[in-house]
Amino acid sequence: MKGFIVAGTASGVGKTTITAALLAALRARGLTVQPFKCGPDYIDPAHHVAVAGRPSYNLDTWMMPVEINRSIFGNAIAQADVAVVEGVMGLFDGASGSSDEGSTAEIAKLLGLPVVLVVDASNAARSVAAIVRGFRDFDPQLRILGVILNGAAGPAHLRLLREAIAQIEVPVLGAFPRLPNASLAERHLGLVTAGEKTWSAEQVKALAEAAESNLDLDSLLDSASFELRAASFEPREQQRSVGSRMPSDTAFSSAASRVQETCHAPVRIGIARDQAFSFYYRSSLDALRAAGAELIEVSPLADRDLPARLDGLYIGGGYPEVFAEELAQNQPFLSSLREFVAGGQPVYAECGGLMYLAAELTTRDARRHTMASVLPVAVEMLARLDGFGYTEVELVDDCLIGERGARLRGHSFHYSRVTHCGNLKRRYRTRQVLTGKENYEGYGFDNVLASYIHLSFAANPEAASHFVRHCREARAVAQ
Repeated sequence: MKGFIVAGTASGVGKTTITAALLAALRARGLTVQPFKCGPDYIDPAHHVAVAGRPSYNLDTWMMPVEINRSIFGNAIAQADVAVVEGVMGLFDGASGSSDEGSTAEIAKLLGLPVVLVVDASNAARSVAAIVRGFRDFDPQLRILGVILNGAAGPAHLRLLREAIAQIEVPVLGAFPRLPNASLAERHLGLVTAGEKTWSAEQVKALAEAAESNLDLDSLLDSASFELRAASFEPREQQRSVGSRMPSDTAFSSAASRVQETCHAPVRIGIARDQAFSFYYRSSLDALRAAGAELIEVSPLADRDLPARLDGLYIGGGYPEVFAEELAQNQPFLSSLREFVAGGQPVYAECGGLMYLAAELTTRDARRHTMASVLPVAVEMLARLDGFGYTEVELVDDCLIGERGARLRGHSFHYSRVTHCGNLKRRYRTRQVLTGKENYEGYGFDNVLASYIHLSFAANPEAASHFVRHCREARAVAQ
């Protein structure tokens, strides 16, 4: 099997662009390339899809157990020629300063994948060799295939870099050129989403040509063999339930006979997906399908009302603050959503979804926008991060995704805060892993739950099953 991880010495060294160039170049060679992203990022995987033509899956050793990471990886690469995994932050950066927990390095060792190290060489020469040597020797269990130099100033600079790195006997796989016409715009949560703007066909071609011309792809592929360590795994909830439905593209494996034992028609769950809402883990959607859901895409920006016969709604994260005026102006859809909630159908929302369900959203320009008013919550945008990092969640009350006492894992990353929540009950006790800060949130009532925490349903399959069950029960009551 062929595959590798594109890791960086730090954030901002060019991993995403170089990963896209490698995906494009390998695909242009006629290979079926399966992309992945380490860590909890939603945006980069969506851009991978535009280049590779295949869904990109997140791998995350803090949020998901070993078996699930291996299962997601193994099932996704089953029909591929080569796996290309984009790392997160620096190679060794994760949830701990004393171990590789949650890092790209941990994923590499878990799956047996070799590493391609991207180095920003724009402001150094021989010193780059010291950096590369440190990364090579820091963890002897890792296999560094070689280095891709980003930002070399020209032939003379590149010659110095090659001479220096040759002394420590690490292969230089090439130097990636500056491609200003192939860059993507950024904003406060990272790159713009693929739903707004991703690489065009011309830009993908330019990325592929740049990789083919400047990187030693033959050597990379020759040395990128690895032993597949993935093992088939069934989520715990599926092991005790025969009432689940598994689609053909799911990241989880299950016997076909078990799929046929589904005793209920799939519940229809709407997924808010457009330029304002797009933050979903592919494996989370697979987990909902596995629990018996049929997913129906809806657009709070463009649709005039919710589709008929929906049994539940999932509003993920995104950039509602960027589209606040358009969302507020779509009154027919907002009315349809309020009627849906009043009818007792379950609604689960994360981060941007929480902001949309609020009564009011104040953007950075101090303008106030009326949102769905499903929850008596006011939200305001901030100039700085208000919540960041891996988060442990304990349910302090029964709710749409579980019973009191259940413990879940998720991720928080937002530039807004709730300024008023009335007397709403808070269903979550949370603890941020990096800071140890504890909080209570998870706002809502019987059929509504909204939180800043992005959960991985692949890591928490019982949560997916609980939500689907609530949707099914609501349908039974409505009928």
